[in-house]
Amino acid sequence: MPHIALITLVVRDYDEAIDFYTRALGFELAEDTDRGDGSRWVVVRPPGTTGGAASLLLARAKDDAQLASVGAQTGGRVGFFLHTEDFAGDHARMLAAGVHCLEEPRHEVYGSVAVFEDLYGNRWDLLQPA
Repeated sequence: MPHIALITLVVRDYDEAIDFYTRALGFELAEDTDRGDGSRWVVVRPPGTTGGAASLLLARAKDDAQLASVGAQTGGRVGFFLHTEDFAGDHARMLAAGVHCLEEPRHEVYGSVAVFEDLYGNRWDLLQPA
């Protein structure tokens, strides 16, 4: 069955992005391969993610147009959804790591949610489905 394996996220710098996603969000670095042309193939994913779940391909901006899209890839909307089974624990860990939340956690019919920004300003939902 086809599935989405990777989602590209344009970043300013590989190492600062790796640091944020692994340290602040607790992702694991799945791959960091030098491509020989100054670029790298960098993949991060939530811990325990298997081949059937989407991972992030961190792609360094190559020109001014790509650089302008860093942090605005979804036009200011929440574009990424991080599901959790421990909302309170993950929310507290992320706050302690300096993640910027845009709102207090709220509890909706569909689950517990808080909107946060990554280091570039892309909006994410931390979500524990009901």
